[in-house]
Amino acid sequence: MLTGKVALVTGASRGIGRQIAKTLAGLGATVIINYNGSADAAAKVQEEITGEGGAAACYQCNVADHDQVKEMVTWIVKTYKSLDILVNNAGITKDTLMMAMSEDDFDSVVNINLKGTFNCIKHASRQMLRQKSGRIVNISSVVGRAGNAGQANYAASKAGVIGLTMSAAKELGSRGITVNAVAPGFIATEMTDVLSDKQKEMILKNIPLQTLGSTQDVANAVAFLVSEEARYITGQTLSVDGGLYMG
Repeated sequence: MLTGKVALVTGASRGIGRQIAKTLAGLGATVIINYNGSADAAAKVQEEITGEGGAAACYQCNVADHDQVKEMVTWIVKTYKSLDILVNNAGITKDTLMMAMSEDDFDSVVNINLKGTFNCIKHASRQMLRQKSGRIVNISSVVGRAGNAGQANYAASKAGVIGLTMSAAKELGSRGITVNAVAPGFIATEMTDVLSDKQKEMILKNIPLQTLGSTQDVANAVAFLVSEEARYITGQTLSVDGGLYMG
């Protein structure tokens, strides 16, 4: 249980982030729903959590902006007096082959996915260092471990998240802070809903478990890594991909 814990989940207004926020709240954590898009979508997640007896608040912030992240973390600590859990989930894609990829296509994905993760770790860890405790989970991707044609920017950003995870784990471990990553494979979300039956069939052929994952599968992995049961696990990347990547 996470009763009394304060958790920040970035990119929590939809998809995997939404499910992570709901799962942590269901375990007793007070969850801050970070978003940078639709305030209505974030408010809906908050309503779902409070409607089930949980505690949540919304905070709009572009994680790629260093100063905005600092203000967000300052607000959380001032309001709740602690910050125990950070889940770096915010991410975007701008897929195209490298020859057609613009500089903005590359920079914007890296800025959100990788720099955003760095910004949040940097500012949140200051409070965790004072507390001498904390759990950080970064959402990477199977693409960050295996690569994928048409996703050079995304793969680079998510591979960077894994390297950042290991470095942060070594820097923060002596103060009781664990830092791990979760690498989802093909998860049933709005992004996979648009795939044709033929595309889904081709994907499933490469997955030993022969099925897409669910957002709850990812949320369960995060919930474990932020729990007391995972106190001696740090610097690791846990794949949630049905066996797609076995490196």
